[in-house]
Amino acid sequence: MRPEDRQIVNGDPRGNIQPPQRDTSAAQSAVANVARTQINSIYSDQHTTQPTEINEQLPDTYRRTHDAAHEAHNQQWRQYHTAWQDYYQKYYEHYYVGAVQQVHQAYTEQAAKLQPNEPTKTTDSTTFSDELTKAEAIQDLRSQLLGRVKTAAKAVRGSRHFVPLAAALIVLVVFSFLQYNRVIIANVQAYVTPGEIDQQDIVVDPNASLQVDQKPLLIIPKINVNVPVDYNTQPNYDSQMKAMENGVAYFGIPGANSKPGQIGNTVLSGHSSNDFIDAGQYKFVFALLERLKPGDIFYLHYNGIRYTYSITKTQVVRPTEVSALVYPTTKPVATLITCTPLGTSQNRLLVTAEQVSPNPNTASAAPSTSNTSSKQSQQIPGSSPTFVERIFGAS
Repeated sequence: MRPEDRQIVNGDPRGNIQPPQRDTSAAQSAVANVARTQINSIYSDQHTTQPTEINEQLPDTYRRTHDAAHEAHNQQWRQYHTAWQDYYQKYYEHYYVGAVQQVHQAYTEQAAKLQPNEPTKTTDSTTFSDELTKAEAIQDLRSQLLGRVKTAAKAVRGSRHFVPLAAALIVLVVFSFLQYNRVIIANVQAYVTPGEIDQQDIVVDPNASLQVDQKPLLIIPKINVNVPVDYNTQPNYDSQMKAMENGVAYFGIPGANSKPGQIGNTVLSGHSSNDFIDAGQYKFVFALLERLKPGDIFYLHYNGIRYTYSITKTQVVRPTEVSALVYPTTKPVATLITCTPLGTSQNRLLVTAEQVSPNPNTASAAPSTSNTSSKQSQQIPGSSPTFVERIFGAS
C-alpha cells in the first residue's frame, strides 16, 4: 500500500481506533462501591461478598469473573506449619538413620574381612534401631581412634626419620638403665628380699643360751636380715667393697675399732643398693635398714657368742663425716652404716645400738688404736661407681 492510499479513520491520520465513550461518573461510583464493600467486610468480619450485586453495578470492562480470594485463619497457619515441620523431621530422621546404618554395615563388613574364620554377620535393616546404643557409640569412637593411630603409626614407620629416632630412643633407654638400674632394682628388692629368707632362720629367743655357732653373723629380725660378717678387713675402699660382696664388712678405724664384747664402737657396713653388673649376693642386704627405729633389736654372732643390741638412734651424714663414728663411750655399742637415699650414694645412714646381752658391764676394754692400718679411708664406705662415673674414669 502506498502512503497516499491510506485512509483517515475518524479524522485520525495515524489510523488508530478511538475507544468507546464511557460514563466516567458511573465508573467512579462503581469503584467506590467496591472499596466500601471490602472495607465493610473487613470490619464486620464478613469474608464473603456479593459478586452478583457488584457485577450489576460495574460496566463490562470492570466486571469480576472469579470468586472471592480465600483467607486463612491463624489456626490454619499453625496446622500448615506443623505439618511441614513433621514432614522435615521425619525426612531427616530417615536420612540420618540410613546414613548410620550404612556406616554400621561398612564396619561389620570390615570386621568380617579382618576375621575371615568367623562367619560374616550382616545387618538387617528391618531390625536396625533408630538410635545407636551407648556401647555402639563407644565402639564406633574406639574404632575411629584405632584407625587413626594405625594410620599415623604406619606413616611414621614409613618415614625416613623413623629408624634414627627409634635407634636414639633405644640408646637412651639402655643408657638410663645402665645409669639408674640400682634405683629400680633396689626399690624392688626392698619388698622382695624379706620374703626370700626363712623366718625360722632369723627368729631368736632372748632367753636361749648365748652359745652359738662360730660363724660370724648379723641378724635383724625386723627386716628379715641374716647375713655373714667379715671381720678380716681394712678400713679402705678396695677392702670394704671386696668384703661386702660376701655379706657386711667390719669398718674398724682409729677410735671406732672395737668388736662385739668390747667397750667402744663396732662399725659394720653393707650395701643398700649396687650396680647389677657388680659381683656379690648381698648388694641389697641393707635396703630396708631405714625402717629400723629406736628400741628395735638386732644380734651379732661373734666367737661363738650371741650379742644382743638395742637401737638407740639413727642419723644421716655426709660420706666424708667419718668423725661421726668416733666418740668417747664407756659402753659396748655397734653401728650399722649404708647408703641413702635408696639407690644412691649421696649420704650415709648410721644406725647406732647399745649392747644389752650379755651384761654390758662385763665387756672387755677397748682395743688399742696402734694396730690399725695407716691406709685409712677418708670417707665412709658406699657403693660402686655408676655407669657414667666408670666411663669418665671413676674407680
